[in-house]
Amino acid sequence: MSSAEPSDGDSSSGLRERAREVWRAALLGAALGAFGLVAVVVAGETLQFASEKLFALAALVFGFSLLGWSGSMFAGRGMENFQKHLGGRSDWSAADSRQAMAVLGGVGVGGMVGVSVGTAVLANVV
Repeated sequence: MSSAEPSDGDSSSGLRERAREVWRAALLGAALGAFGLVAVVVAGETLQFASEKLFALAALVFGFSLLGWSGSMFAGRGMENFQKHLGGRSDWSAADSRQAMAVLGGVGVGGMVGVSVGTAVLANVV
């Protein structure tokens, strides 16, 4: 993740790269959700318990990412200016924060989808 904004000629490729990053995060979330569901069921819990708890956990991750993203939108530039004013040496930027929250949101959405699909599949197996 680069904090530099893409140049005019690279705006579509920069957007594609960011979309790919979020897509990969969603696939990771789906895999984690499905694997987690199987692991909890194998550990002895019911499918309904595992599905409800893991879906709620993935929704919590998604909700946190929405909150973090909106906070970055609301106060990001102010935080950047605050760091510059204090002479901070951090590489933090509002753009990086928004991208990180988008990736985290992808993990959450992917987790919810993975748990849902995994529940449907395991309901027919178990």
